[in-house]
This record gives sequence, C-alpha cells and structure tokens, in this order.
Amino acid sequence: MNLTETTISSEPVYDGVLLHVRRDEVRLPDGETSGREWIEHPGASAVIPLYANGDTVLLRQFRYPPRREFLEAPAGKFDRPGEAPEALAARELEEEAGIRAETFTPLGVTYPCIGYSNEVIHLFLAEGLSDGVAGADDDEFVAPVRMPLAEAVEMARAGNILDSKTCVALLLAQAHLDARGEE
Repeated sequence: MNLTETTISSEPVYDGVLLHVRRDEVRLPDGETSGREWIEHPGASAVIPLYANGDTVLLRQFRYPPRREFLEAPAGKFDRPGEAPEALAARELEEEAGIRAETFTPLGVTYPCIGYSNEVIHLFLAEGLSDGVAGADDDEFVAPVRMPLAEAVEMARAGNILDSKTCVALLLAQAHLDARGEE
C-alpha cells in the first residue's frame, strides 16, 4: 500500500528568522484531500564529545518554550549556505563548549518533530579532543557540564535527560562504542 501524500498547493503562513510555517493541501493515498500545517526548519547537527578518559560534555541551557533548563549535546542549526553537517558539528562544539575535535564519526540522523516539522538533526561522536575557543551567540547562555559518558547515558535511560536529540545521540554513541569494543 502506497502511503505517500502529494502536495497540491502550499502557502506561507509565517516567515520568521528561524522557522517558516506553511499550510499545504495534500492528496491522500485514497485520493481525498486534506490540510497540513507544518514548520520548515533549516536542519541541525549535534555532537557527543568523548575524551580519552571516557568523559563527555553536555550543556546546561535554559529553553524558553518549555520554560526550564535542559542538559543537551552541543548543537546548532544550519545558517551558512552549503555548510556540511560535520563542519556545523565542529563549529558548534567549539562555539558552545570550547572544544575542538580531530575526528567526527557520523552516528545517524534523527527527525525530532515528524508530526509538524521537517527538521533533521545530524548526530556525531567527536574524539581527539583539545581546548578550543568558546564563543556562544550573544543571546545564548550555556554552562558546560563534564561527566563520564556512562553517567550521561544512564541519565538518558533513566529519563533524567529530556532533550530528544541528546538522548538519541548518547544512546547511539554508546552503541557505536560498544560495537567497537569500548565502554
């Protein structure tokens, strides 16, 4: 059974700095039509840095929409034309956490909001870490938190890390390390 919905028409509802809201009319698999409202997002990269001793760094950050602090993987959205996902991960790791990495291993992608957005987040494991120069955006306030990766993974499994991209990235990083025989 083909489940594809085909766009008949599309109109902008709101064009913001980051997000663009659209209203589409679609043809359903059964031939009927329906409306779809969705958010167009430029995409992002998120990275789990891993020190040789097994530590990682997450960022404590206040997020306005849910009005609370979260522990998150360093991450950011695409805002430079043609920027590659790995380059974005490297840039955000240094800007937000003050860390440079020699290698970035792709862990996969995740679509965090499939019911209302096309956002895709590219996930990476960063190794060969050294000090970089932190320089978060003027309106961005983050506090790096260094901890053992195993502790961060357990926090994700226990429901103490609530950011979905971070949970997915931590679990995929751990699975990658397990597959190569490391903890």
